[in-house]
Amino acid sequence: MNNRQTSSSDRDRYPDALRAGALLVVVFGHWIATLPRLEEGRVVATDHILDLWFAAGVMTWIVQVVPLFVFVSAAVSTDGVARRLAQGQDQMHWWAGRALGLARPTVTYLAALTAFALVSLYTGGRLLSPFNQSLTVHLWFLIMLITVQALLPLSVEADRRYGLKAVVGLIVLAAVVDILRAGPRSPGDWLQLGEIATQSGGGIGWLNALIIWLIPQQLGIAWKRGRFSGAWIGLALVAFGAVWLSATTGSGYPIAMVGVDLEGRSNLLPPTLALIGVMWVQVGLVLFCERPMRWLLDLKHAARTVVFLGAMGMPLYLWHKLAELPASWVGERLGAPIDAGDPGDPGFWLGRLIWLVLCSVMVAPVLAAVISFELSRKREVKQTAKTAAIVAGGAALMVALLASLVAGAWPGAVIGLFAISAASWLLREHQSEPDKSR
Repeated sequence: MNNRQTSSSDRDRYPDALRAGALLVVVFGHWIATLPRLEEGRVVATDHILDLWFAAGVMTWIVQVVPLFVFVSAAVSTDGVARRLAQGQDQMHWWAGRALGLARPTVTYLAALTAFALVSLYTGGRLLSPFNQSLTVHLWFLIMLITVQALLPLSVEADRRYGLKAVVGLIVLAAVVDILRAGPRSPGDWLQLGEIATQSGGGIGWLNALIIWLIPQQLGIAWKRGRFSGAWIGLALVAFGAVWLSATTGSGYPIAMVGVDLEGRSNLLPPTLALIGVMWVQVGLVLFCERPMRWLLDLKHAARTVVFLGAMGMPLYLWHKLAELPASWVGERLGAPIDAGDPGDPGFWLGRLIWLVLCSVMVAPVLAAVISFELSRKREVKQTAKTAAIVAGGAALMVALLASLVAGAWPGAVIGLFAISAASWLLREHQSEPDKSR
């Protein structure tokens, strides 16, 4: 990575562009994957495209971009973390700022979901049931991101001491966890490691929910430190990732890198060795595309687009699933083919295109209202410097996100709203509190 120092007017836009591109992939991927099902012209349920189309699983090798988010976030944060470590500043105070910055907009989102759920229950609103879980499923990413970011100082220190050996160490730990999860007893079992592991339930495999997501963070720090770079290294990593994915799926790991397959198996719940192959491919593409992308970002309009998408990032991620509700309602009223059957049926992809257009149109007023509200709030809110408050606030934040993720808009968002409101209050500095960060 270009490790130059940049001023605010000479910001390195390449990491910003990577995050913006990944965000768009996530948003459109979620909309494409959601298949509304209609009876007598009214939405009664939703399906997931991965449950119906095998090829969609292979596509997730590219569109599962969460590792890219973690990779870039770590790269962008590395210098600041290293500087605070050198100055002996409190890293927990920094993390509290990250957690508070996540909690405040999420309060608004969960409040809106709570209002929608309560109104639906009172009026018999029928869209709550088919979209209940869909409205909160994307919150798992926030749980993972804020967790690994809490360990950024350890990752930065590990890179300083061990370099790329820190990445190798994490991969070895992840492999040990999957091996213990599978418990192979014969040579044949080793050839079917993935199938045995993912059929055995989570168990010890949940350790990889931390270990594997630390790998792209460690890689992002190494990239920032210039430990690998160049288009040829990028191509080699893409090829290595393809071999890795072929080998792991050949041993029985599911093809899809998101969701759950028809046999109830997953590479994400908990993460598996197969998911690491996606990381190699994505990091390789980052290196391979770096030079042409930096040239493109020198163009005024491209840079402005990246700045705009960066400013829209958190609102768009939080609220894009909500746009499916008005898109469904409008699609019903227009008689649009938002339920176009299954992949392979005539008109299926035309129906997907119409659904994407509806979601894109409907997300605009949602974002306009949200951004208008957020701009009316106090912009700069300092985080607390009290350790007990940070720990309690972080715990409340996790409870809020987990409850919403597991239980959906109803009753999850209601429970989550109380917990995340408490988190937002605990994580902020109050007037009687001295500022220990200076």
